Amino acid sequence: MDAGWADPRLRALEQLLALPAAELRPTLDTAGQLISELLRAEKVDVFLIEHSTQTLVAVGTSQTPLAHLQKSLGLDRMPLANGGRAVQVYETETPFISGRLEEDPDELPGIKHRLGVRSSLMVPLPIGMETRGVLAVSSARNDFFTEHDLSFLQAVARWVGMVAHRVELGQELTKLAVKQARRKAAEELITVLAHDMANHLLPLQARIQLIQRRAARNNAQEDVRDAAGAAASLRSLTRLINDLLDVGRLDQGLFSLRPQPVDLAGLVRELATTASTPERPVRFEGPEELVTVADPDRVRQVLENLVANALKHSPQGRSVDLALRTQPRPEGAWVQVSVSDQGPGIPAELVPTLFERFTRDPGSTGLGLGLYLARRLAEAHGGTLEVVATSQAGTRFELSLPLVAG
Repeated sequence: MDAGWADPRLRALEQLLALPAAELRPTLDTAGQLISELLRAEKVDVFLIEHSTQTLVAVGTSQTPLAHLQKSLGLDRMPLANGGRAVQVYETETPFISGRLEEDPDELPGIKHRLGVRSSLMVPLPIGMETRGVLAVSSARNDFFTEHDLSFLQAVARWVGMVAHRVELGQELTKLAVKQARRKAAEELITVLAHDMANHLLPLQARIQLIQRRAARNNAQEDVRDAAGAAASLRSLTRLINDLLDVGRLDQGLFSLRPQPVDLAGLVRELATTASTPERPVRFEGPEELVTVADPDRVRQVLENLVANALKHSPQGRSVDLALRTQPRPEGAWVQVSVSDQGPGIPAELVPTLFERFTRDPGSTGLGLGLYLARRLAEAHGGTLEVVATSQAGTRFELSLPLVAG
């Protein structure tokens, strides 16, 4: 290999790596044109696999007459089921060279006869950690390429793969940045809206209470029932708005706890009693008393969320179980509250994002903030919240907090 052969090829490789990481198709078109000029080929294709159709697609091609003819004939798309040399190279990851393609029984008739390709080089195209396509070079002349050209093309394929990977990473980063910017704008808008809505809740609550008292005084049972329903809806709306405001405070670093000595056993027992119904009983198991230092309102908020979810997914007649116990650890004593239901379990595809904001199961009507806030509140206490078991036999969440002496 002499210097006159090597230098232009080295410069071509440098040009490949210097291609801007913008859009994939124009970048690969430019790469195809560079390779075409360097090897004096009449057509260069960068085929990538399209998984949805199981087809090799010429995403990048040289700007040459033979490449234009290929596209007009529809030969820029090669279904894997049709076979051919390009498909073979992709599936076996084995390079291919031929100077008499018209005599090759394994090549597609359209390539040999309609395009008139006589010499061909094809090598697997690695992008990232996998083979994602084929780099193919063609000529209408017999015995046009050499083994040196094939070796060079294998090196070029690795460089083209790096360029393609860089473009894809750039596109993913751009998409992620746009998604994050949109999400941030939406979250800010939601927080502002929640603040504005909260300003109207107190007067609305006061008027509903006036209606309730007046209806009770007048013994207007239908009005009493309707006012009670309106009050319940208002409480749900208040909880939703408070969740939105809490998310905003957490994001802005304005969230704070009010820790104080609290009988956690009494809190959990009271919650079980309040939430229990004849159709779906809530059972408590734990010591008579267990005192720690925590924010009782926020711990209650975490547990109310977990119990509400458990009741929502429990079949009628099945219990929700709350268990409180201490847990020795090397760093000191902890307290653990488990909330178990006997429902159908959490869909497997939801588990990885279960504690992310706005994650909802298919039947949910909320905003998907409850578990996100619950985990953040647990972490604010120096603790954890995990889903430790979920199956068709039910789901169990565990809230763990450091046991702090008051």
